[in-house]
Amino acid sequence: MTIADLSEIQGRTYPARRRTQNLVGGLSPVQAKNFSVGNVTLEPKGGQVPWHNQEQEEVYFIVEGEGEMCLGEERKAVRTGQAVFIPSKVFHQLTNTGDKPMRMIYVYGPAGDVAHWKQELEGTLPKAGIDVPALPAGAQPQCTKKP
Repeated sequence: MTIADLSEIQGRTYPARRRTQNLVGGLSPVQAKNFSVGNVTLEPKGGQVPWHNQEQEEVYFIVEGEGEMCLGEERKAVRTGQAVFIPSKVFHQLTNTGDKPMRMIYVYGPAGDVAHWKQELEGTLPKAGIDVPALPAGAQPQCTKKP
C-alpha cells in the first residue's frame, strides 16, 4: 500500500504566492493514470492560481477560506465547502481575497503535469488580455512575474 502523507510532502512554492502539494501524481509517491489530486495553499490577500487553461477537466474544492473564482467570462466569490467544475480548455483563475490562508483541493484528469506550473516558475505564463483571453471585468489582476 502506498500512502501520500500531506505532513511529509514539501510541495512547490510558486511566484503567485501559493504552495502546491501533489497527493496523487507529480512528485507524490501515489501515481494514477486517470487523475491527479493536490492540496494548494494560497497566501492571504492575493495568493493565486493565475489565469490559465489546460486539456484536462478539473474541480477545485475550497477546504478553507474565501476567494474569487474566474472561469471563462464569469467571476464569482467562493468559500469553504464549495466545489467548482472547470471544463477542458476553459481559462480559469483562483485568487485568495481573504485575510487568512485559503486551502483548496484540485482534482483533474487524465493525470500529468499541466503547462502553467512550468510556465509560472520560468516567468513565461501567458498574460491575460495580451497572449490569451482577458479576465472577466473587475477580476483581481493575474500574477505572472517571478519574485
